Amino acid sequence: MSRLDLNSIPVVGGTGYPEPFAELVEGRTKQALGDAGGLTQFGVNLVELQPGAASSQRHWHSHEDEFVMVVSGELVLVTDEGETLMRAGDCAAFPAGKPNGHHLINRSWGPGVFLCVGSRIPGDSAVYPDIDLRYDGDTKTFLHKDGSPYPPREPRG
Repeated sequence: MSRLDLNSIPVVGGTGYPEPFAELVEGRTKQALGDAGGLTQFGVNLVELQPGAASSQRHWHSHEDEFVMVVSGELVLVTDEGETLMRAGDCAAFPAGKPNGHHLINRSWGPGVFLCVGSRIPGDSAVYPDIDLRYDGDTKTFLHKDGSPYPPREPRG
């Protein structure tokens, strides 16, 4: 049977974002459901956002399709078109290579949970239109927009 036990899948927080961009996602945790199920062609994450937390910095991908569906709570989807309130059952899709920066923010009083599905295309890069940040999928590093690297993050403890 391929049923996954959510209670046995680790809940992880943190981010690879360099400072000062990590603060926006404090209060975000995820469970890597796809990894737990042995999936290799696409990722599936169950993500929880505490009040005030964002899913990511606003971004778009060069090669990776993304799909999100709100499972519970109330979240705000922010895209180039503006803001859209999303509740349980609401979905959004972001095709690869379409420069429409997006992320979810929890502006409510309680936690919000969403499912995120994304293709795992080698060499995928991400553009962050609002800040001096881009992700290079070939080197797996965060860079300034001018191409210079950010220093490695210091572990928090």
